[in-house]
Amino acid sequence: MPLGPLPAAVPPSWYLTLSAILFALGVLGFLLRRNIITVFMSIELMLNAVNLSFVTFSYVLKRVDGHIFSFFVMVVAAAEAAVGLAIILTVFKNRQTLEIDEVSTLKN
Repeated sequence: MPLGPLPAAVPPSWYLTLSAILFALGVLGFLLRRNIITVFMSIELMLNAVNLSFVTFSYVLKRVDGHIFSFFVMVVAAAEAAVGLAIILTVFKNRQTLEIDEVSTLKN
């Protein structure tokens, strides 16, 4: 029994719109939240939004460059996650808080 016609592909503009929304949410989280973990997750959200744009443009232009850039952004995000979480754990161990306003100074 035939299942009918195949559904149409999702237009690239939807992916770019989703990427813009995710990036805007990341910027808002970065600017408005006061917890280091939330700010850290907002930065990761912005990096993933950029990855989605790279892959979308790569698909539209039929080139592999966007996938390669996306791979490098993932490598940078992984390194940032490792170093960032180590710094966050050290700050929490020394200051007993993760609020940005309370750890913004470098004084003891």
